[in-house]
Amino acid sequence: MLSRVADSLYWMARYLERAEHTTRLVDVNLNLMLDESSTSSGHRWVRVLHALGRPKRVKWDGNPYELARTLTFDTAHKSSVLSCIFSARENARHVREQISTEQWHRLNSLYLDVKRPEVKAMMQPPTEAASEAPSAFLQQVLDAVHQFQGVTDSTMTHGEGWHFIQVGRYLERAMATAMLLDAYHGDLWTKRDRGLVGNEYLEWMGLLRSATAFEAYCKVYTADLTPERILEFLLLNAEFPHSLRFSVESMQGALTAIQQRSGGARAEALTRLAGRMQASLAYVSVGEILDRGVIPYLQNVQAECNQLHRMLYSVYVDYSVQSALADASR
Repeated sequence: MLSRVADSLYWMARYLERAEHTTRLVDVNLNLMLDESSTSSGHRWVRVLHALGRPKRVKWDGNPYELARTLTFDTAHKSSVLSCIFSARENARHVREQISTEQWHRLNSLYLDVKRPEVKAMMQPPTEAASEAPSAFLQQVLDAVHQFQGVTDSTMTHGEGWHFIQVGRYLERAMATAMLLDAYHGDLWTKRDRGLVGNEYLEWMGLLRSATAFEAYCKVYTADLTPERILEFLLLNAEFPHSLRFSVESMQGALTAIQQRSGGARAEALTRLAGRMQASLAYVSVGEILDRGVIPYLQNVQAECNQLHRMLYSVYVDYSVQSALADASR
């Protein structure tokens, strides 16, 4: 596969996963505002920015609807929902011949929907009458991304291109889950020995809903929310698609499949790094993570994800001719 094709498929998946994650965070926290005071609302939106990696030039100014519009509609912000959709569609356009017609139609339809004039009107300062406008749009984006992912799995050959899409999707998801848990650290795992205070149950439920995990969590642990169980579920559950372990194992499986097709010693080093990440999640307990410190563990995960991204680029995208010839001769 050409490196430019692999690059576009990888980033198409990453941008769509990023759009979905940002959309869900904004939607969940807009809904939580109905149940809490303005003070707790301010703290929550600062935490949202933390969970999104503290995007440059995006600040909390005390107006949640304005911040929600910035994170959703501001195309000057490269990680806004609209910017991610535009970037995903542009990458898909570059590899139109590599993806299915159904994939292209679903993504292009989403692109056209978000360019409608009434969507642009949502970028104006909110009024009382229009304060609920983003909610319907956010749900539309979530539904469209989920449909695209389903169409991808059901209409595209599960070959090398599909595996690059899986790597992009699950690498982005692993980083997003790690940053989300990092953002909640001060509210959960530093105070895990005391009981619930005020509206903390809503905050913990909001964390699970931000990872589409509340219903799945309740089926495993019932509705008894505790910091340790939340951490264990979102980090170590092997069956939940948005857990860190599931994401890393899916990414490692896709990289192994690509390496088997492409070969090369440098590709083996990449799969070994992913394998070490997978093993660190498969053979650790939540108690060990709490004893070592949640923040150092999550920061190490984020550092390994960034390292894996750089290695993937050096192996499959931005490699030198000499390196390619050396691998071919082995």
